[in-house]
Amino acid sequence: MEDQEIRSIKVEVAYATPEKQKIISLSLPQGSTAYIAVCESGIVDVFPAINPDEDPMGIFSKPLNGKGQPLPKDYVLQEGDRVEIYRPLQIDPKQARLQRADKKSRN
Repeated sequence: MEDQEIRSIKVEVAYATPEKQKIISLSLPQGSTAYIAVCESGIVDVFPAINPDEDPMGIFSKPLNGKGQPLPKDYVLQEGDRVEIYRPLQIDPKQARLQRADKKSRN
């Protein structure tokens, strides 16, 4: 019997801070998960604060949270997917709107 050829897919892993952003393109074996992509991408070497075991992730802004989508260790990547690693919010969006409204009312 001949060995079956393992096909690879091309995906991206993205992360951004206010100062710097990085998108890493890589090829992985078909069947790889979002978690594997983050680990294999080397993005943790660029941003040591990333913790693949704890940081939230998503695919094209759709959170991999186990609710609408599988968790990162369970989500099997498709050709062209972009895995995004999310940072915690610095401020609650509602609080930010209140601060902007307060600032406008003072001007």
